[in-house]
Amino acid sequence: MPGSLEPLDVGVQIPYHFRCPISLELMSDPVTVCTGQTYDRSSIESWVATGNITCPVTRAPLLDFSLIPNHTLRRLIQDWCVANRSFGVERIPTPKQPADPCVVRMLLNQGSSESVAFNLRLSALRKLRGLARDSDKNRAVIVANNAREILLSVVFTEVNSNSSELNHESLAILSMISLSEAECLYVATVSDRVGYLVELLFHSNIDIRVNSAALIEIVAAGIRSAELRAQISNVDGIFEGIVGILNCPLANARALKISIKALFALCLAKQHRNKAVTAGSVPALIDRLVEFEKCDAERALATVELLCRISSGCASFAAHALTVPLLVRIILKISDRATEYAAGSLLSICSASEEAQQEAVSAGVLTQLLLLVQSDCTERAKRKAQMLLKLLRNSWPEDAIANSDDFACADDVVPF
Repeated sequence: MPGSLEPLDVGVQIPYHFRCPISLELMSDPVTVCTGQTYDRSSIESWVATGNITCPVTRAPLLDFSLIPNHTLRRLIQDWCVANRSFGVERIPTPKQPADPCVVRMLLNQGSSESVAFNLRLSALRKLRGLARDSDKNRAVIVANNAREILLSVVFTEVNSNSSELNHESLAILSMISLSEAECLYVATVSDRVGYLVELLFHSNIDIRVNSAALIEIVAAGIRSAELRAQISNVDGIFEGIVGILNCPLANARALKISIKALFALCLAKQHRNKAVTAGSVPALIDRLVEFEKCDAERALATVELLCRISSGCASFAAHALTVPLLVRIILKISDRATEYAAGSLLSICSASEEAQQEAVSAGVLTQLLLLVQSDCTERAKRKAQMLLKLLRNSWPEDAIANSDDFACADDVVPF
């Protein structure tokens, strides 16, 4: 074993032939290339993806890029892991093999053919959905076999009570993959197609509602035309459907993630933000805010700031008892972006309401803002904090004003 390979901290040495020649780490999914050398699947795939066409060990050209699973070596590695369990070595999981392109093509053909029996079509689409759910690699294989065009056709040309299950299965697969702009336009330019997706936002099955919201978000985010995005946001019931998912007691982490992505995408059309407020998005956002994961919390706060830019949204947030204390608490707690959006939202709300100013001061915003301007947060967040400090100066307690003489507020700050 080369001297550069250090033993594990747990006090056990990994056998040299169990290590990937590229990463020098214990292999979890060993595969053999055409030269006879074995590598960990992720390492050799990364090697090839960066443009290399030779075997890393032998330097011989890779005439065939097929990767053959080395089941014997994987079993030996698993046995070694079990034998060294007392040293803290965990058994590697049995990897799922990527979907076979031939199988994917067969399932797509079977699922989309009107000459095939309904039950067989449905079974094929369900199998395809299972493959898509398993891994990114499977989804890439599915996309590479023209699946998006085929599935879009099934979703929007099989709209009747007898084939609704085919639509729903196809929709579920589409909700997990990206679409090209041309495919997004295929949906966005026909009002009946968007209308059908909006109808599904009110389906009794929460999964179907979420999958429909996912496709709406994919389409809205995938087109460059602001006019088309505005048309989507203007469809009757679309905001009510998305907010309904946010408010649904059965909403899981995926439902929350997709619904906030969809709501944010729709609120980018500023001429229709009043519809979002009317649909109840303000209480839905505030009530769910603490349940979002980091990235989703950032998007939710960005949506709050967008809605605070219209008077009805600002008034609705100011009227919610939890808005100001929650936004104050979020500052410097989640991320730089979240802090920026929270500060911007507070600036809008406090600019429109003296009562909100008093509420913010009572919630401890002064300390939060002073910490913010001294932090490594974004310059935009600091500018918003400076503006908010100037706005709230008349609401500060006297002792706080006396202790803040060393703080200089910028007079030339431009609102975000």
